[in-house]
Amino acid sequence: MEELIKNWIKRAESDIKTAKDEINTAEPATDTICFHAQQCVEKYLKSYLTLHQKHFMKTHNIAKLIELCKEIDLDFDLLNQLNVVELTEYAVEMRYVEEFYFPTVEEAEEAIEIAEKVKEFVLEKFKNKGLNYVKQ
Repeated sequence: MEELIKNWIKRAESDIKTAKDEINTAEPATDTICFHAQQCVEKYLKSYLTLHQKHFMKTHNIAKLIELCKEIDLDFDLLNQLNVVELTEYAVEMRYVEEFYFPTVEEAEEAIEIAEKVKEFVLEKFKNKGLNYVKQ
């Protein structure tokens, strides 16, 4: 199980790195940035659920994942104040040409900021359990 948690976090870290690297380019691909920010959040939530051996279906729905996390720790309700649920659309709707939309640079920056806050939140939960899965 520990290896699975580490793998979720490694993937999440790769996603946030991709988003942060891309935002600093001359013409950032905002759809890609927002997608990777959403993926970072999704994977951090799934890492927490994995730690607690809480079953989850294959989903990109952040609200559903937060609800599952709240069954373990009600503090996860705080994430709803970050508008984190809105990131779900970046994983689903934007992937299809019928829903053609490019977020603004400001939206992409906000998505990164939200992902960073969720990352910090989840890592703090791990730290409180005496676990450290990310190199500082």
